[in-house]
Amino acid sequence: MLLAQASLFLTETQLLAQTQNDTGPEFGKASPFGLVVIVVLLIGTALLIRSMNGRLKKLPPSFDPKDPLPDQAADEGTDKGAVDRPSS
Repeated sequence: MLLAQASLFLTETQLLAQTQNDTGPEFGKASPFGLVVIVVLLIGTALLIRSMNGRLKKLPPSFDPKDPLPDQAADEGTDKGAVDRPSS
């Protein structure tokens, strides 16, 4: 059954491949609409790059806190991997 289906599929694909007309006068030519789409995509990409560069320039050089004491006080004695176990 499976072999018959595979054979039928191959026969149908060969028939479809033979019936395509790839040699007409319009074969391989692009439409002006394709050029418009490409130009719009290029303009959009340029605007996105310009916007990202502007946002990156506004970022501070470092995200380190100016006064680390409050963070250190909260972190004193904490061990994120430790589990409290009752002593036996």
